[in-house]
Amino acid sequence: MKQYTNGKILNKVSRKIHKWLMLFIGIQFVIWSVTGTYMVFFDIDYIHGDSLVVNHQDKINPHDIEYSLSTLFGEYPNAENIRLSTFLQQPVYRFKVNTQSGPVQFLLDARSGQPLSPITELKAIEAAHYYSTLGKVKSVVLITDNPPFELSPRALPAWRINFDDFGAPSLYFSQSTGELVGKRHTFWRLFDWMFRFHVMDYEDGGDIGNWLLFAVTFFAILGCVLGLIMTGFLLIRPTKKLVALHKNTSRGVIK
Repeated sequence: MKQYTNGKILNKVSRKIHKWLMLFIGIQFVIWSVTGTYMVFFDIDYIHGDSLVVNHQDKINPHDIEYSLSTLFGEYPNAENIRLSTFLQQPVYRFKVNTQSGPVQFLLDARSGQPLSPITELKAIEAAHYYSTLGKVKSVVLITDNPPFELSPRALPAWRINFDDFGAPSLYFSQSTGELVGKRHTFWRLFDWMFRFHVMDYEDGGDIGNWLLFAVTFFAILGCVLGLIMTGFLLIRPTKKLVALHKNTSRGVIK
């Protein structure tokens, strides 16, 4: 009798807590389902914007390098992270110099040693057409501070090239180095918001170790455990009734 009473209390408490937990956490379950479906539906390479750009395999002809490293160090003795690469099929040096006001990025012509940075708006548009398969340019904006959420502050200053294409694509080019530092479109922007809601990080935008996610996950697991307890009682009760009915029937037959 005592065991029956304890079980009845456990069932009642589980049902009550489970009801209130699911009333609040159930909303987050729906959000997880919707955001998860969106993130799985789209190919991640498309979300990253890989289809917006062309990966040119530009080769550097050693005979074109007339501006030597020794000459570069002679003019920029504090140069760091020197890279020999290309910009619009032109061999260039990219490097940084630490100054009192902070690091400064440089772009130099590897043939003449002439500075190419900061790149102009026309050069940014030319680079956007060279590195992309997109069509008509809708607008061009130079961002020097307060970047949008889709662009890292480390990439500033940067040119934003907006195209009049499906998904409102935008390409970002560093004004200092001419490098492509971002490729975004509407589906990426929506994906970013979906990810924020999925991991419940509404401030930093992608921290899966936040306390709110842990708290909701804990209560969600608790709700599932309580649901299993309720299910167990629902399954045990009919079984007990069947056993009792079978015993009564057996006794009647014997009599």
